[in-house]
Amino acid sequence: MIFHGRFASARWSERHSEHWHEPWQEIEAWQSQRQNSVGARRMRVVLPVALSLLVQVPAVFFRFRPGTGVVTTGVFNDTRMLPLSLVLALLGPLALLAARRFPGPVVAITSAAGGVDLLLFNNSDHPPYVALAFAIVAAVVRGARIWAWISVGAAWILALVISLVIGLDVSPPRIAAVTLGILIVLGVGEGVRTRREQFVEISRRIAERKQSEVQAERVRIARELHDVLAHSLSQINVQAGVGLHLMDKQPEKAKAALASIKESSKTALDEVRSVLGILRAEGGADPSAPLVPEPDLSRLAGLAASTAAEGLAVDVRNSIVIAPSGAVQLALYRIAQESLTNALRHARATAVTVIASEEEGSYLLEITDNGTGDPSGQDTGGRGLLGMHERVPGQGHRARGADPCGTGGG
Repeated sequence: MIFHGRFASARWSERHSEHWHEPWQEIEAWQSQRQNSVGARRMRVVLPVALSLLVQVPAVFFRFRPGTGVVTTGVFNDTRMLPLSLVLALLGPLALLAARRFPGPVVAITSAAGGVDLLLFNNSDHPPYVALAFAIVAAVVRGARIWAWISVGAAWILALVISLVIGLDVSPPRIAAVTLGILIVLGVGEGVRTRREQFVEISRRIAERKQSEVQAERVRIARELHDVLAHSLSQINVQAGVGLHLMDKQPEKAKAALASIKESSKTALDEVRSVLGILRAEGGADPSAPLVPEPDLSRLAGLAASTAAEGLAVDVRNSIVIAPSGAVQLALYRIAQESLTNALRHARATAVTVIASEEEGSYLLEITDNGTGDPSGQDTGGRGLLGMHERVPGQGHRARGADPCGTGGG
């Protein structure tokens, strides 16, 4: 079995990944606050209705003048016109109450009411039909763009044609002003719709990122526990077999095997507790010092010694002068640990060479053994080799492994 892994310092990626999360966290917090505000949702429904009523209803009574004359002068001279004007003033604003559920029909009704309002008060200094602006924006934002464009366009063209037929004021400045106002409102609606679609996309990406982070965290926890436990359990398994075999004939050696089992199990428990403590601290709990130091390159010799006790000769050659970051050292140690475990369990090796070197700011780890592997060629179903390859890309770099027998354990 041969494994090559190349690493470099991960300081830049670790430092900048923290800042990269900040805008996503701000957007997520803003979105959560916005969606969970009941008062804000109610305000978005009530405010357009209230503003429309506040503008349109007082204008009806302001224009009312008892007497005689024609309606098209812009001043009510016939009391019979008062009910119709009130209906128009109330119809659009009240229709806005249903704009969230039925944006298309609401914009059509409001456009018709706005067209009639424009014809009745053609020559007066009356305010615009405010409810129509809110209906247009609601329709465009809520997916009824076709309703909005067709309804408003048809109402305006029809009002313009009727005005020409009956001789109302259709001067070019008036036509330009109304057309420009309609286009501005439609443009506002399109802008709001685009912005909302962007936030929907951001929400989707946030959800996907959360799911990806959860999955990555599960893989990381599984990898850490695998690396911690696999080596110690392999040693315990070998020593237990030796102890059972020698218990009757050589009790002293069996006793030594049991002592080794005790030491291996204690080391495994300490490392598991250390890993879990670090994971809890990263999850937001009060950080506390690990129960044992995090493994680094200085512990390669101890790893080799513990493995040699199982009958596997390990030659460690560490020529690294400038120590890499803690994350890189941990990855190098875990890969070496997994490689020795595989050599012990699956490769049927008697000697392993571990070479750690430094080359132009990169760190090279090479592990070779003289094992022949399982003659049956069966896959052991382990995930150790996969874990090695996952650790190296996790530092932003690459790994290359080879298994002459075509199998890899874990």
